Amino acid sequence: MERELKQGTMIISDMLLLMLSVWGAYSLRLGIWFLPNKEQLLLMVAAPLLSIPVFVRFGLYRSVVRYMGEHALWAVLNAVGLSALLWATLAFMTSMTGVEGVPRTVPVLYGLLATMLVVGSRFLARWVLWLPMKRRYSGGQVLIYGAGAAGRQLAMALRNCQQLFPAGFVDEDPDMIGKDLDGLRVYAPHSLRDIIEKFGIQDIIVTMPSASNSKRREIVEFLERYPVKVRILPAVTDIANGKHLVNMVREVDIGDLLGRDPVAADPELLGRCITGKVVLVTGAGGSIGSELCRQVAGLHPERMVLLDVSEYALYKVDRLVHGIVECEVVSCLGSVGDTALVEQLMREQGVQTVYHAAAYKHVPLVECNIAQGIRNNVLGTQTIAGVAYKAGVETFVLISTDKAVRPTNVMGATKRWAEMVVQDYARKAQSEGSGQIFCAVRFGNVLGSSGSVIPLFREQITNGGPVTVTHNEVTRYFMSIHEAVELVIQAGSLAEGGEVFLLDMGEPVKIIDLARNMIRLAGHEVRDEDHPDGDIDIDITGLRPGEKLYEELLIANDNAVQTRHVKIMKALEPCPAPGELADLLLDMRLAIEGGNETEMKQMLMMHAGCVEAASPS
Repeated sequence: MERELKQGTMIISDMLLLMLSVWGAYSLRLGIWFLPNKEQLLLMVAAPLLSIPVFVRFGLYRSVVRYMGEHALWAVLNAVGLSALLWATLAFMTSMTGVEGVPRTVPVLYGLLATMLVVGSRFLARWVLWLPMKRRYSGGQVLIYGAGAAGRQLAMALRNCQQLFPAGFVDEDPDMIGKDLDGLRVYAPHSLRDIIEKFGIQDIIVTMPSASNSKRREIVEFLERYPVKVRILPAVTDIANGKHLVNMVREVDIGDLLGRDPVAADPELLGRCITGKVVLVTGAGGSIGSELCRQVAGLHPERMVLLDVSEYALYKVDRLVHGIVECEVVSCLGSVGDTALVEQLMREQGVQTVYHAAAYKHVPLVECNIAQGIRNNVLGTQTIAGVAYKAGVETFVLISTDKAVRPTNVMGATKRWAEMVVQDYARKAQSEGSGQIFCAVRFGNVLGSSGSVIPLFREQITNGGPVTVTHNEVTRYFMSIHEAVELVIQAGSLAEGGEVFLLDMGEPVKIIDLARNMIRLAGHEVRDEDHPDGDIDIDITGLRPGEKLYEELLIANDNAVQTRHVKIMKALEPCPAPGELADLLLDMRLAIEGGNETEMKQMLMMHAGCVEAASPS
């Protein structure tokens, strides 16, 4: 609501409550259901006419109800007390009191009732307004140790934060305990365990800038006995003097130059396929997989199952997840192509949701290792999707790529085949009415992922160059890995079966412009014809085998449908006719066994996105 409308609503509410207070005072005093005469009715109307200007003068309509605290309470009490005194004076000194006059206890009762109703209405409204906030930030609330000026400033800053929100203060001062500061309760340190369990607190921030080092150490040692992460806010004077400034300042990131404004996630979509469910993430140790694990862990699954073929990658993501969740985490070392292993995982763990991120994605390497690319990206997807289908998994989400659209390389073709495998199982689930959902999510490059051009450019710049670009006109889509995974999770929740979702990647970026910007960000100058004394060269190496000048997200440019999320579209891509894909996969297995890579590649490219069939839906 607009601020003026909210203020008007509060004024009307107060007028009605004040008139009700006068009527209630008469009813209580006389012990009957009071019916006012004309003069007494005018006296009831006079109560809000006298009080509202006083309320305005005391600032009762300036404070934000959701954050109303102790200072606002005293303002309400003073305003109501003064307005009650003015009304009592009017009642006793004017001729509007009627024949019987006003009993002396009526103004006293009026003052008490007006105080209860006006104060109570505000705190009831504050409680109601806080309910959706508490649900939204459940598990993301923090406690602030120290209810002084620094703590209150931090609380105000956290209220504008998307990830964390203040649940209250903890303070040792007995005069502060039990009070409300800006709408947040101050708790005693001895009640900390109950507060942590009640609000699901995971972080406590110590904000006592004037405390001595020994006192801070004492507080930290006290907090370490609880299952929370403890952080310390530096003193404002230290920040002003630059003592902590170096650690707080970050470099300008390449993501700052892309100009993408992420859309706030829908909490309901994020949790629909994860909260309270057993979730399997394949390729859990990769760039996308590990971010998937991190975000899934924050959405309160019942159990997480991590599958990866790399021991070190699985070890790293296992440590990451254990630092976030309290639920059971099962880390399994193995391949998605191992049917027996995948069947055992699905059966024993009772998997309900699968995010299939395991894939070989480096274009030149897959181009040189066709058989392994097909085994992992195509047949591995067939294995895990087939096992998931038989096991009754509720939701299966394939992580795909824009390189699957009209592919010119083996990697892109294998991902298009993987999409078709998922579409085929979606059709089976729909025809049999199993209620299972199979879908794919297609997007472009993510910033900083393994094999991405950005870490390569950064390494080349660190080594003094040259920075290698394949073509002057080559363009790519980019998105932050956090936003990409957040949208993948939400897309899976939107699926009805058989969709290939497309993420809004924004505008494509010229890779040569990206290289120039990264060189400048590193404090160097590009060496070219206009700047022969520059620091770092950019070498044009020529397009690699299978590389495109630009990427697409749609096979047909007119078959995308907008979903309820502004950044997620739905494509109705063609897929093989019933039974055709099984024959193609069998032929592909025979070709791999025969070791004929030319035949493999021809078959792969021929059917990647070129199979004529109806949409799965």
